[in-house]
Amino acid sequence: MEPTTFTLESINLDHNRVFRDAVHNYIYVENQLIMDLIDTKEMQRLRRIKQLGGTYQVYQSAEHSRFSHSLGVYKIVKTMCKDNCIGKNLNDYDKLTVQCAALLHDLGHGPFSHCFEDAFDVFHEDFTIRIIEEDSEVHQILESFHPGFSKVVSSVIKKEHPNKVLVQMTSSQLDADRMDYLLRDSYFTGTTYGQFDLQRILRIMKVQDGRIVYKKSGVQAIEDYILARYHMYWQVYYHPTARSYEQTLISTFRRIKDLYKEGYDLGDIFYLEPFLKGNISSSQYVDLDESVVLYYFKRFTVSDDKILKDLANRFLNRKLFAYDDAKKEESIRLQCINQGYDPRYYVVSDKQSQEPYRYYGSEHAISEIEIIVENGTIALPEVSEIVGAITNSKKNKEDNKVFYPK
Repeated sequence: MEPTTFTLESINLDHNRVFRDAVHNYIYVENQLIMDLIDTKEMQRLRRIKQLGGTYQVYQSAEHSRFSHSLGVYKIVKTMCKDNCIGKNLNDYDKLTVQCAALLHDLGHGPFSHCFEDAFDVFHEDFTIRIIEEDSEVHQILESFHPGFSKVVSSVIKKEHPNKVLVQMTSSQLDADRMDYLLRDSYFTGTTYGQFDLQRILRIMKVQDGRIVYKKSGVQAIEDYILARYHMYWQVYYHPTARSYEQTLISTFRRIKDLYKEGYDLGDIFYLEPFLKGNISSSQYVDLDESVVLYYFKRFTVSDDKILKDLANRFLNRKLFAYDDAKKEESIRLQCINQGYDPRYYVVSDKQSQEPYRYYGSEHAISEIEIIVENGTIALPEVSEIVGAITNSKKNKEDNKVFYPK
């Protein structure tokens, strides 16, 4: 197959497949390759990974999955590809490449998402690439379509694809990934913080000098998006109760790792053991999902080890840690020791900060949100007073907390 002559019509399904979606209404899948990828075990695993980790402990309806988010990102990218301003700058091979990258971009997320990465020092981006490039159903399907296509798709996720438009569509300060998760997470948490005008932003996107830029008339819509992201982080993603749940999980994993090193008999932990050994294949990574972890934790609620038993019970039954300003950590640590708590597991600190917009400057145009003006383009902070004020502030907002038993 010659990429320059490839047409999407050549792999069209006889009948479109349709997914009903809470955010995008209908998501249509029109070609066989995308449908084959959706049906892989690596994609189906994402149904068993929550998008928001422990946030459902605060917003009880926030139990949506990485699978639904991945379909949403695919939908937004496909809409971009059909837009005249972007679509006319891409051939069908590039359109298929970026749609595959959008669909597969979260394959490497572990159970409970980012706190799992903290617990085992793994990075979902690395495993996403490994799953795509190593032996997996996803890899086999991509290579069957066109030899070498798996590396073409992964190059978009790694931000190495020569066509930077594809990279910007999936990974930038204003990309399909962020646009979908803000709208989706806002909907399922029952909040309004993450809402913005998606259709308006898609309409003002243009391609100029090999990169995506935006019409000046749409700056207000972009400002709304920037502020939506800022408020979602502080009101939802960094909610202290959700962070307490995640710190309880991390402490439980820490105890499991310590016991494993000591030779303690944890029972059958077949799916977890590669992570404790620190030598994980991509297939072993895919085998672990939240249902498996929850099963292990249920077993640990009757463990002979008192700390593991207590932490597992706290995690499963929402007996979460209290929290206070991190400045009080030393006094809290002394109180916990006096009450018989091991501070290694029961006194944990967490620091969060948020940069609503990162100003790179004109020398890094591919990373900026660029606005079209009369003589070319300029970065968003130079056009928007709101974003300019945010980026010129001397200090990013931070929140440092210590978590401990009530």
